[in-house]
Amino acid sequence: MPKVKTHKGAAKRFRVTGSGKIMRDKAYGGHNTGKKSGKVKRSLREPAVLASGDAARVKRLLRHA
Repeated sequence: MPKVKTHKGAAKRFRVTGSGKIMRDKAYGGHNTGKKSGKVKRSLREPAVLASGDAARVKRLLRHA
């Protein structure tokens, strides 16, 4: 049986919390920030919890995380 490897693309995008939830970064914060309000930019800084339907798929990719 070959070794099971972590999906490196997923490992760079997602983090696992101590309780087992998957955290992700929010989209739309990378550019065109001059026209976004400060409230929007502050909201984009905070990580978000991945939806439960997607979390099951990501956990398979992050087997060792």
